[in-house]
Amino acid sequence: MAEQQGLQAWLQNDVVKGKIVEALGKNATTFTSALLQIYTNNRQLQECDGRSILGAAMLAASMNLSITPSLGQAYIVPYKAYERGQNIWKAQFQIGTKGLIQLAHRTGKYVALHAGKIFEGQITGFNPITGEPIVGEKISDGVVGYVAYMRLNNGFEKTEYMPLPEVEKHAEKYSQSYSYDKKSGKQTSPWSTKFDAMACKTVLKHLLKNWGILTTDMA
Repeated sequence: MAEQQGLQAWLQNDVVKGKIVEALGKNATTFTSALLQIYTNNRQLQECDGRSILGAAMLAASMNLSITPSLGQAYIVPYKAYERGQNIWKAQFQIGTKGLIQLAHRTGKYVALHAGKIFEGQITGFNPITGEPIVGEKISDGVVGYVAYMRLNNGFEKTEYMPLPEVEKHAEKYSQSYSYDKKSGKQTSPWSTKFDAMACKTVLKHLLKNWGILTTDMA
């Protein structure tokens, strides 16, 4: 099968269809329908190698996360890759904030888990002993950073805060498509179209990586 075949060609292949049914059972039809709908509604995804789209979707399925964008658990994201002397579009799996929370709660170790925006005035400083943020009153609608909070069922709790410039720097460093958008003025990256959601997920990932209890899927 040619490497650059589209998604429909892969889904019509009997071997591929068999593997989807083997992996998903009675949910195979729902999975395929959802995947085709996402593909149809995203022009950039239609430029991607079908195998990469299917691989990203199957990774989400293996973690029992929905790829339906409105649920916010997992996404199939197109990105530009440079291979064999040319630029091509490929797709990759990207977990969402709700997907991270879902995986965390499956461990049975978390009582609370949250990520959100911080507005000007809501953080006035940090406790020099515990490192925890000192909470103040909101004075404007300007977003100055993002915060994540966790509490385990053994009583341990932790908060992590990332100011807006730090989040911006992270996005530019780790997302080639966002760097491309910043230079070109286009919007090809989730960081460009859903910055708040991506920022919340980033600070939550940092919190879980540094302080949380991780399953293999979360890691």
